[in-house]
Amino acid sequence: MERGYLLHLRPYRESSAIVQLLVDGQGRVDAVARLGSGKRTVKALLQPFQPLLFSLAGRGELKNLQQPEAYAPAVPLGGDALYAGMYLNELLIRCLSHGHAGEGLFLAYHQTLMRLALGMDQACLRYFELALLSELGTCPPLAEDALGNVVQADSHYSWRPQLGLAPDSRGDIAGHTLLALSNRELQSEQLREAKLLLRQLLAPFVGDKPLASRELFRRRQGGNQPA
Repeated sequence: MERGYLLHLRPYRESSAIVQLLVDGQGRVDAVARLGSGKRTVKALLQPFQPLLFSLAGRGELKNLQQPEAYAPAVPLGGDALYAGMYLNELLIRCLSHGHAGEGLFLAYHQTLMRLALGMDQACLRYFELALLSELGTCPPLAEDALGNVVQADSHYSWRPQLGLAPDSRGDIAGHTLLALSNRELQSEQLREAKLLLRQLLAPFVGDKPLASRELFRRRQGGNQPA
């Protein structure tokens, strides 16, 4: 049996759905699920943030989901943390593909959900984004600049896609923010700069289409966003 989480579900033919899953050791997997009918339907089980056990059959890219069951209670997310969880799911769907499945992301995803269950935590979102970039093979070293020089806490930097982190007296990223992000020790005053940097790093994978979860959160907060 495999363990994983549902990222997204969409109807597919009669009584079936295409599900996008994050599977331990495999990363993103797309599968067909037969939803069934009655009180204990598979559809009722296939919900976001519900830890699942299941089997996957088939040799193609689109698997068949079999024998799904819950192996733990659903992670309870509410308020802003719920939107953050939706953001994680949408981010994974945008960024992961069959060529970059994110095989090592399951534990980071699970741990991030568990932290969000305690309340909204923007720092843990930033750390998950770092883990995602590492899986994609595009996470730059944050403790040194593009020339290999050690990042200075009292200097400023900017991200240049064709170069990397470059010293820039007018840059929007402080050296102390880069060092804190590298050490997973972000403070509240560093969250905004870290968010801006990671958004730039993820942009090639996310694309130009706005994330629905981000738009929903903006409406809820009147302009503030978790990611």
